[in-house]
Amino acid sequence: MSFDLQKLVRTHIADLQPYSSARDEFDPVDGDVVYLDANENPYENGVNRYPDPQQRQLKEVIATLRGVSANQLLLGNGSDEVLDLIFRAFCTPSEDNIIVMPPTYGMYKVLANINGITLYEVPLSNDFQLVTKYIINRISAQTKAIFLCSPNNPSGNSFRRADILSLLQSFDGLVVVDEAYIDFSTQRSLATELPSYPNLIITQTLSKAFGLAGIRLGICMASEEIINILNKIKPPYNINSLTQEKAMTTLLDRNTTKQQIVQLIECRDWLENQLLNIDFVETVYPSDANFLLVRVDDANKRYAELIENDIVVRNRSQQKGCENCLRFSVGTPQENRILIETLNRLS
Repeated sequence: MSFDLQKLVRTHIADLQPYSSARDEFDPVDGDVVYLDANENPYENGVNRYPDPQQRQLKEVIATLRGVSANQLLLGNGSDEVLDLIFRAFCTPSEDNIIVMPPTYGMYKVLANINGITLYEVPLSNDFQLVTKYIINRISAQTKAIFLCSPNNPSGNSFRRADILSLLQSFDGLVVVDEAYIDFSTQRSLATELPSYPNLIITQTLSKAFGLAGIRLGICMASEEIINILNKIKPPYNINSLTQEKAMTTLLDRNTTKQQIVQLIECRDWLENQLLNIDFVETVYPSDANFLLVRVDDANKRYAELIENDIVVRNRSQQKGCENCLRFSVGTPQENRILIETLNRLS
């Protein structure tokens, strides 16, 4: 497989001169500095100054955590912004296409539609695994990227690493691996494969394992060349100061996050065992995430009954391969007990 990044970049993006903000033109130094460059309000209130547009300190922490270089990182306003940047940098509207494997995260299709990109679907197997030969057969000269989610949402399982590597080796476009749930998985992140595969892009988030859904921080890991292209088109101050500060505080408190992950996995396993004893539960699918996909007798009926009992879950029945399936996020031990007690009353 011969990979040429420059052939993938949209011409006007390759030629683009990015906006240079005031903070991009000045390297911060220690000591008292009189900032008169960015037309800010000079009266200190904690957020009167623009944030670091490159999030240098935060990237150093993330780089250490994930075992990559800070130059291999781009941060976004949630991973959805990262995904949108990939579309905008590499996919030409009304010309290019991407491939996804349903059932999968719905934003890939939404972003394709927003950006005028044709989307081809190659369904997962019955056990929610990649069927690589069908994916490879679907690739055309206009295919710019393959998007896959591992651990997968909504099925919860991880894809076989060998299958993902096979796609990386067979395809001369981009393979985007969404690892939003990787911290709950027994599989290692593909970040270790970045030096070997220049066409690999990995997205992650602080919304799941780190409990920071409210601050909207997404992570992109890729080659420095890909990151440089995405940096050209990202908004100059897309990660605000409060988000950077909260992310730093949480990431430096690794013990709390580790404890929560361990407890969530224990709760997931307990919940799986309890669900298997519910009369109308037909299948509980294996999960490497913080949720369980569960096939029931009548998803619409059971969803409505749970709503009536003040329990909100996700009805995934409209997705390919998920007929009559509900998705249960793992809650606190008390919330999980309430769910099981309610389901038992409904049986």
